[in-house]
Formats: sequence, structure tokens, C-alpha cells
Amino acid sequence: MARARQFAEGLLVVDLNPQGVFRQRLHDPRRRKERAARRGEFEVQRIDLAGEESSGKKLLLTPRQEARLEHTEEIYRALVLGTRDYVHKNGFQQVVIGLSGGIDSSLTAAIAVDALGAENVTGVFMPSRYSSQASLEDARQLATNLGIRFLIVPIDQTFQAYLNMLAEPFSGTEPDVTEENIQARIRGNILMALSNKFGWLVLTTGNKSELATGYCTLYGDMAGGFAVIKDVPKMLVYALAGHVNAQAGRQIIPQRVFDKAPTAELRPDQKDEDSLGPYRVLDPILHAYVEEDRSLGEIVALGFDEDTVRRVIRMVDRAEYKRRQAPPGVKITPRAFGKDRRVPITNRYREG
Repeated sequence: MARARQFAEGLLVVDLNPQGVFRQRLHDPRRRKERAARRGEFEVQRIDLAGEESSGKKLLLTPRQEARLEHTEEIYRALVLGTRDYVHKNGFQQVVIGLSGGIDSSLTAAIAVDALGAENVTGVFMPSRYSSQASLEDARQLATNLGIRFLIVPIDQTFQAYLNMLAEPFSGTEPDVTEENIQARIRGNILMALSNKFGWLVLTTGNKSELATGYCTLYGDMAGGFAVIKDVPKMLVYALAGHVNAQAGRQIIPQRVFDKAPTAELRPDQKDEDSLGPYRVLDPILHAYVEEDRSLGEIVALGFDEDTVRRVIRMVDRAEYKRRQAPPGVKITPRAFGKDRRVPITNRYREG
């Protein structure tokens, strides 16, 4: 009948025929119980408010129909409003974000600026021995484009101190994901220290594809108060980042951030796809398994490689314990982790 603006405050006044509306509801098969409870005609109680008597015939209002937002814009507005409400309604004014020079943290920072204002956002670049010069340049350029405070806090001395401290118990072992996670947890510690000192809420930057597969570090990049894009798959992250630049009419997020291969930079020449495979393949499999509850056989029947599907399903199932400890975030898909899809952490069922 009418539509107000999406994700914006407003007042929408509509003329209704209550009896007609109720009759229509009774014919809705989803409301059988309501129909059975009210066999007779529904009577509308009229209440006359005190005031001047109307001298003329009341004119019906013309229903207002605001245009629906385009899909990507709708999602972006939802992320902005959800972030603003969560931060402000929980008593915070400012936020801090770990900037890596990658697409996820760049999008998170852009959303935060639109939600809270550039003066209330701080970006922190925390380089290690594996961080590239390009990542520093991209993170700095993003901060400049957004107009936010930019800090550089190197972690390599702290990382080396960890390696020295653990040299004896780690003796005889080869470096592996353990050393990678130490770096992520050092960064999480730094962000939480800044949060404690200045009262800034930490916004995490992990996306849904990473959270689904467990490609994230507990108490590391998962450490924070609000996970802005936890329900946004990786390919949608790129679309939303492109939307940021298109709306601004300029390169807010540097082009090189779009062009370079996603990487956590926790070891030499690391690429996300080495562990996860191409996101253009991963995201549709995750959508089928998580959003649509499809089985292994059904997903394979869609044309995906069986070994790949089996590996992805195994990663999703194993990562439930991580997701249970993740901070809340904005829900923008039909099935969000933590709200809509929860399975027992401890179970021995494995499909196939």
C-alpha cells in the first residue's frame, strides 16, 4: 500500500480500512488459528479524540511509495545503520579498526566512516616481517581518502620475543600455522589495548567466507566488539567496495586493493586461495551448504568438484566452535551464523 524510505528515519501516514484488512488476513492460509479463534465478524472499535469537529469530508491520503534501493545499496545502507546503532546504543562514540591494506578492512573502514563520521574512526596498521610495502601504502592511502586517524604500530619485535620465549618448547618443530596465529593474536592484543585506553570499540574485519571455513584466528583477528561484515561473503565484499567508490565518484578504496590477490601476510608469499581455493568457487558452495541446506550430493550435482565440496563442508563443520565465540554483527543474508544457523559443537556426524 505504501513504502517509506529504507534504513532512514521518517513518518509514513496511511489510510487503512481495518475491516477490509482483517478480512484479507482471515483468508490467508497461514493464519488458520487466527481464523478459527474469530468466527464472527471483526468489529473495529472507534475512538473519537477530543478536539474540533471536522466540518468537511475527510480526504483520503495518497499512499506514498518510496523507490526500493538497488540490491547492493540496500545491503550497504543496512551495514551502515546496523553499525551506527550498535556503536551508539551501546554507549560508544569512537571505533578502532586494524587496517591491513586489504579489501575487508578497507570496506569495514568505509562503512564505519559513513556510520560514525571520519573523526570517530581510527585505523591501525600493524606491520610484521611479512607485510609488504604495498600494503602499507594502500592502508595509508585509504586512511587519507577517508580522512581518518592513522596509526602504525609494528609488531615484529613482539613477534620475535614470542619466538625466543617459545624456542625451547618448539625445539625440533617446523614453523606452521602456530607462528601465523601468534602474529594475529599480537595484533588483537594491540587493538584491545587501544580500546581499553581510549574507550574505542574494536570493529573486526572478517567476512562470512572466512568465518564459514574457519580461516580466522580466535583471539586474533576475531577479537573485538562488533563484526561489521561477518555476514558478507567475500565476492559481495568486492561488490560493496566497488559501490563505495562508485557512490563517491572517486577512488576511496585504492584500485590496487581490488587487483591484488587476498592475503593475510602471515608467512612468505601467502595467498588466501592457497588454503581456500578461488573465492568465485568457494562462495557458491558455501551458499548452497549454509544458506540452502544442500547435501554434499546435491552440491556436487550443481557441477562442483566432489573433493572440493567435501573439503569445504569439512572446514565449515570444524569451525563451529570458532563461530560460537565470534562477536555479533549485522545480518544481511537469509541465514547468518550465530543467529540462524547453529549446530552442536561436539558431534561425530560427518556427511559422506
